Amino acid sequence: MTFARNHDEVRDVRTFEPQRIAALLRNRRRRPFVPADGRLMIVAADHPARGALAARGRSDAMASRPELLDRLVTALGRPGVDGVLATADILEDLLLLGALEGKVVVSSMNRGGLAGSVFEMDDRMTGYDVAGTAEAGFEAIKMLTRIDLEDPATVNTLETCAQVVTDANRAGIVAMVEPFLSRRVDGRVVNDLSTEAVVKSVHIAQGLGASSAYTWMKLPVVDGMERVMEATTLPTLLLGGDPTGAPEETYASWKDALELPSVRGLIVGRALLYPADDDVATAVDTAVSLVRPQEVAAA
Repeated sequence: MTFARNHDEVRDVRTFEPQRIAALLRNRRRRPFVPADGRLMIVAADHPARGALAARGRSDAMASRPELLDRLVTALGRPGVDGVLATADILEDLLLLGALEGKVVVSSMNRGGLAGSVFEMDDRMTGYDVAGTAEAGFEAIKMLTRIDLEDPATVNTLETCAQVVTDANRAGIVAMVEPFLSRRVDGRVVNDLSTEAVVKSVHIAQGLGASSAYTWMKLPVVDGMERVMEATTLPTLLLGGDPTGAPEETYASWKDALELPSVRGLIVGRALLYPADDDVATAVDTAVSLVRPQEVAAA
């Protein structure tokens, strides 16, 4: 297989040889979703498709696609990183660059609830679908599931996500559900990160669909994580969000949560791709050391 060597070659392939994307997908070197140690370290990069370009106080941090791709290639090249979560545009750029070889790929499904829009709570499926994920040969799908108990339209989101979970389970594709209890405060969508709210969101989300055999949770790290993880037996990855505090505090909270039952690893984006010191490799290596401390100690 011939991969693009730089961003200019990616642009040329997209212009003159778009069929190469399908060929690379067919021949991509794949691996099981769950590695032998049962731990996963996945880098997330589906924020731009929802218009969420901010990171660590910079409103346009993720605006440059070449810069984002460079950061992703660096992250995916670090030892212990299992894969990536993103939309088709980013995944296919990474595919052309050869960065998806031997990696787990999680497709991002619903990006319709654009950040800051009047319809932000409408998390429609505007990205991958189950058929497209299977056709691409990817291992998992992820859906944002925001639940506003005061918004009648939330039931449409729940119905759609339930159908996706059902279809993914039937296809043997991991369905990763990312639930939040959310509401509008002064016109802005805010996720309720209290222990009680996260516990309730877990119970709602894990009941979606006609099967949960291939369902995973994607959950925030909050106070009272012991109670949160008592709410489910489903495998769970912890999300990182856009931290504003000291990196040491963030890493400490991840470390404690990673020791809880059902927690299988991290799925983190901006915190690692745009760290405070701008050292992507070191940030990713630190996260890997938390997910796989025994492996790091042995090395």
